Amino acid sequence: MVIQYKCPNCGSDMTFDSQTGTLSCSNCGRQDNIENFSDEFKETVFETDEAKEYHCNNCGAVIVTESETTATTCSFCGAAVVLGDRVSGILAPSLVIPFTINKKEAEQAFKKWCRKGLLTPRGFMSADRIKKITGIYVPFWLYDLKNDAKVSATATRVRTYSRGDYIYTETKYYDVYRDIRIDFNRVPVDASEKMNDELMDKLEPYHYRDFKDFKTPYLAGYIAEKYNYDDKELFPRVKEKMSKPLDQYIRSTIHGYNSVTYKNKDIRTKNAKSLYALLPVWMVYYDYDKSEHIFAMNGQTGKVVGKPPLSLGKISAWFGGIAVGSFLLMRTVSFFLTGGGFF
Repeated sequence: MVIQYKCPNCGSDMTFDSQTGTLSCSNCGRQDNIENFSDEFKETVFETDEAKEYHCNNCGAVIVTESETTATTCSFCGAAVVLGDRVSGILAPSLVIPFTINKKEAEQAFKKWCRKGLLTPRGFMSADRIKKITGIYVPFWLYDLKNDAKVSATATRVRTYSRGDYIYTETKYYDVYRDIRIDFNRVPVDASEKMNDELMDKLEPYHYRDFKDFKTPYLAGYIAEKYNYDDKELFPRVKEKMSKPLDQYIRSTIHGYNSVTYKNKDIRTKNAKSLYALLPVWMVYYDYDKSEHIFAMNGQTGKVVGKPPLSLGKISAWFGGIAVGSFLLMRTVSFFLTGGGFF
């Protein structure tokens, strides 16, 4: 099933406009609220199961995609298409955060980010080697987690005091027990096999106030993926992801001691609810020094993550500056300590 959205005025293809949040026609300028857009202008073609092919409604060309793709553009005429059977039924997302940053804004934000790289090569900082910028709706599972933690520990308080010519150290030991219930809501974990988990984690946070109930027009004009892993398969990863914040919270409840040694931690985590959502990501592919560097940008906030190349010359100069600064500081301190003479 191929879905395309046609302008009620001129019949041209419409795409989602990240600046206005509407379904927009680039030909005549018409803009429609997605919530109120009539299915009358949604052009749908159903494909046969045997063919396993999708065809563009505009030019009839075969749309070649990977099995995970749910929205793309026709390679021949550039029309925005949504593969409806891949975002319906059990495969339909519950929520979507629409893009609020368009392609031009994403490119400008990336160039600005590059210029802040104090230790990157001068050629990289010019940001003039952008190979491709692609807007992708990445599939995520959002988990509501309920954690029950039973913790026992030994804590100490140490006091040092003097009597006469003697200094005494007094150590008191305490048994500490905590029975804690802590919940985490809507913890995101990307469900795409293609996406680098570390990059996707670093794109957080997303502002959940912008969540919308999923509707296919939001995908028009962008690439979208469906999940490779279901919520059960990714449950171990979300537990691992939240283990550090959970441990930090437990530690925050035990204070006023000089030391704390855990004797036992029994933490049980349950998935209360999981939602399938699409979050906006700009993928930036950048050529530098005969190799491709990949960066990701949060399509809602503009946050950029990735590992830029480093200039060995700038690093050497930076550390050299620190060394010289430290040496001058030591000599200045020595000057005053010795009454004005360097040693």
